Amino acid sequence: MNIVIDTNVVISGTFFGGFPRRVLEAVVEKKITAFATVEIVDEYNEIVEEMIRRKQGNLSPGVLSSFVRSLHMITTTSEFSLSRDPDDDKFIECAVDSKSLYIVSGDQDLLVLKHVGNVEIITAADFCRQYLFG
Repeated sequence: MNIVIDTNVVISGTFFGGFPRRVLEAVVEKKITAFATVEIVDEYNEIVEEMIRRKQGNLSPGVLSSFVRSLHMITTTSEFSLSRDPDDDKFIECAVDSKSLYIVSGDQDLLVLKHVGNVEIITAADFCRQYLFG
């Protein structure tokens, strides 16, 4: 199953655990396939580094390395302007171009869209309940 993971899920999973961490672990354990672009991975790293600088986490800057190594990197060709937050369109573009079934997100700017073509936008909790524990 192909998915794209929004930055807020990566941050929540890295620093706080719960369902977001289960999603990240499933990627590292190769139970699901997650796609990203260089721009998406850069955003993951920037936000994690910022949180570490703010001392909100007791983690080293390389904390994402095993997760990032597990991602399937692509270059997108699609262009969308669908989200209320234009920064979120990169997740839609990645999902469409990777033929992913889901964007896993906690961001209301994405969740409000519910679907983009064949891509469903779903929370980490709903994704885990439906696909990881089902």
